[in-house]
Parts: sequence; C-alpha cells; structure tokens
Amino acid sequence: MSATVTAPTATTSSVPTVGALLRDGAGATVLAAVATAAVAAAGQAVGFSLDVAGQAIPVSGFATLTVIFSVIGLLIAVGLRRFARRPRTTWIRTTVALTVLSLVPDVLADAATSTKVLLMVTHLVAAAIVIPAVARRLRA
Repeated sequence: MSATVTAPTATTSSVPTVGALLRDGAGATVLAAVATAAVAAAGQAVGFSLDVAGQAIPVSGFATLTVIFSVIGLLIAVGLRRFARRPRTTWIRTTVALTVLSLVPDVLADAATSTKVLLMVTHLVAAAIVIPAVARRLRA
C-alpha cells in the first residue's frame, strides 16, 4: 500500500497588506521629503529666491509640507484600497489630478518666475517618488 502525502502550500494574497502599503508609502515619503528639501536647497544655492509674498520659505518647510501632504495621500490610498474597485488606477488618476491642482497656487503665487518654477519642480519631484511607490502596493 502506498500513500501520497502532499505538503501544505503557502497561500499568498494577491492583495498587498495595509502594512506593506504604509511601510512603502512611509519610505517614499521620507525620500520625497529629503528630495524636495534638496531641490529647494540646490535652487537657493544657484540663486533662486525662496521668497513668496515677501516671506522666505525655509528649506525645511519643503520637507515638512511634503511629509504632511504625503501622509494625506497615504490616507487616501488606504481608503481607495478598501473601497475602490480598481485602487491602483484610481490612485494614479486621483494623485495625478491632485498634483496638477497643486501647481495652481505656485502659478498664482506672489513670487519671481524662477521661484514659481522651483516650487512646481518640488511638487513634481515628490509626486514622482510617492505616486509609483504607493501604486505598486495597490491592487490593479
């Protein structure tokens, strides 16, 4: 008599966990914060003003606001993960639209053209880092 024994197979979920989403999102947030502060510092080093309406924006302010808005984005991603039919597609469409909208205040700011461009570049740098990192952790 022979018996066939099969080892239990590990099942893996095709849906990344919230923990993985938040871990990767937090890592991307830190990277984006460092990158936006570096872009601002580099711009300032080559002579771009960081003054808006006569008030200087500190380089650390770029990192701080990047963290704040990235955390808001992560909260949106968690909600989309739970409620959207296609979370990744919805995330990408939503965040690209929000990124475009984030450029409007920069265009309207009481600042030199070079400052406006620098502000817009920092928004695009942060988006280029955070959006794909979070998208990878959302179900298509």
